[in-house]
Amino acid sequence: MNASLLSHPVITSLLPVILLIATGYMTGRLGFIRASATKDYSNLIFFVLLPPLLFRTMAQTHPEQLQVLPVLAYLGSMVVTFAGVMLIKGVNQRSIILSLAATYGNIVMIGIALIGFAYGVEGQAVLFSLISVHAIVMLTTATLMLEWLRKKDENVHPLQTALVALRGALLQPTTWPILLGLAYSQTGFSIPDVLDRPMQLLGQAFSPLALVMVGLTLSATQFGHHIKPALGLAALKNFVQPLLVLGFGLLLGLHGLPLTVMVVAASLPMGANVFMFSQRYQESEALMTTSVSVSTVVALFSVALTMSLTPYIAKL
Repeated sequence: MNASLLSHPVITSLLPVILLIATGYMTGRLGFIRASATKDYSNLIFFVLLPPLLFRTMAQTHPEQLQVLPVLAYLGSMVVTFAGVMLIKGVNQRSIILSLAATYGNIVMIGIALIGFAYGVEGQAVLFSLISVHAIVMLTTATLMLEWLRKKDENVHPLQTALVALRGALLQPTTWPILLGLAYSQTGFSIPDVLDRPMQLLGQAFSPLALVMVGLTLSATQFGHHIKPALGLAALKNFVQPLLVLGFGLLLGLHGLPLTVMVVAASLPMGANVFMFSQRYQESEALMTTSVSVSTVVALFSVALTMSLTPYIAKL
């Protein structure tokens, strides 16, 4: 391969991601990590490695440094897509799951590593602004709607349903470390070295192991006969959402790195929480398994395409 091609920013950013996912895929196919152990592996990543990374980053960030407009551009695209799917499919349990699949991105497991490789600490700071509200807004909204549908015929007060949904969202491993980190940043204290160093090491382990986990998940997936609808959902998530984010961003006056990071983040595949929701509510589980996997594979093209256009996006 030509040396200049290997040094291209898109290649240097994507190739580590692809190689780590491929490592996880081969690890799973060769049986080095059994399928029964992947849940424990996932718990290690989300509950042990991710919280220190988020807490440490946000503890060094002040609320005024969080960028609101990029987040609004991203959330705007999610609202439009979510509402569009439900308008076509109607208000029911299946349509809510499909809407979540078409909007909820893997901005943690893949996004943190990719944005770090491509745009450094400044890019990650923009992404963390999104991560701070991404799960709370979308997961709470989906939970409220799903629980309302399940309990509308039961004698359950709507406020109780809302509180259950909010509690579940706040307990997500992507939410409470960010809130605690922001609270700690207001104290003006630095993290003591004896605590900061282990948290730094745990945080550094998150990105490579999370990408390996993506490969492990792919290795255990049977695509089956749901491939066609899965491709449709992947097209919405990987290609339509970046265009919507770009449109909203330009309307809000965004440009440069904040707009670039949001558009690239929108081209990422569906997040694993989509499958978890389908399992929890026993709705379209096979389709969601296939869709998350198909979207991850398609992301190799959507992310590469989006990143190749970012020099032009940055000038807008």
